Amino acid sequence: MEDELPLPIAGEAEEHTLISEQEPEIGGKSAFLAQIREVAEKLERDQATRGDIKIIARAAKELRYAFKVFTPYRLHRKVTVFGSARTPANHPDYLSSVEFGRLMAQNNWMVLTGAGSGIMEGAHVGAGLPMSMGVNILLPFEQQANSVIDGDPKLVTFRFFFTRKLMFVKEVHAVVVYPGGFGTLDELFETLTLIQTGKRDMLPIVLVDQPDCNYWCALQDFIRHQLLDRGLISPADLSLYRIVHSPAAAVSEVLSFYRVYNSMRFVKQNLVLRLNHPISDELLDQLNVEFADLLISGTIERTAAHPFEADEPHLKDLPRLRFHFQRRETGRLRQLIDALNLSPELPSPELSPQQPSLS
Repeated sequence: MEDELPLPIAGEAEEHTLISEQEPEIGGKSAFLAQIREVAEKLERDQATRGDIKIIARAAKELRYAFKVFTPYRLHRKVTVFGSARTPANHPDYLSSVEFGRLMAQNNWMVLTGAGSGIMEGAHVGAGLPMSMGVNILLPFEQQANSVIDGDPKLVTFRFFFTRKLMFVKEVHAVVVYPGGFGTLDELFETLTLIQTGKRDMLPIVLVDQPDCNYWCALQDFIRHQLLDRGLISPADLSLYRIVHSPAAAVSEVLSFYRVYNSMRFVKQNLVLRLNHPISDELLDQLNVEFADLLISGTIERTAAHPFEADEPHLKDLPRLRFHFQRRETGRLRQLIDALNLSPELPSPELSPQQPSLS
């Protein structure tokens, strides 16, 4: 996600130096491939155990194949749908997921799920095979690919949850969550954590419940009384997700998030927001007053595409805002994006596709 020089991380305080992504003349793909080979050589030198090497080898194989499958669709908007594999086909949540998948496909969004039964199957039934993608997991029970996606080349099957989770959030532009068990809650909170900590670009997280809100509202109460009231999260963190009560409302939340906002990227010390539409001087002044707490220094100002963004030529002509962002304030950043999207008298955009970023 970033174009800053990376901070030292595990394994980087050795004899070599990281080559940063913003220096293609020094780095580029060949340099990173060299790093992969170097890691393999060090594993042999370190006399790593067979089990450790096996994990690395299998994870690398899974990710390589997954990237190959997803690459042709990188510039197509996608939504991940999480939810229980145990939801029966006659349950209101299942029927809601079918309708959600259908509406998203009608809006030219692809639907990515864990490829199993229940909510995952419902979303795929609604979207139809051409607009469905799946990331399955090998389990001793419960999880096999649903009949919609089974055998399709857009289905990837993983051994590891961590590689599968990466694809769930790396490749999509929205996350929609239906009621589910431990796995669903794990996926929701991991996504929230990635957003809150700035390890994933901002995206809409929408929790879909029935009109009586007998699932997500109970979780909302827990979050407010046990997390917020104890000071374990910030009030603005509640802005990182929305609870809705119909598939149509979920679709509206996803599409509205990209009404003006398009995507984001860090360039050196600045956060750059790419927009589908230019904003007025009045709104820019309002943002500088209302969101001054987001700024380490300077102001929110208009800018053009930076040379570091040359790897995204499909976005080069979009208008941009730039500011020195206080990176602990991701909830407030979401509120700024909401303010942008409330700009009056702007049409719902035909979105420019963008590749999401996970740092």
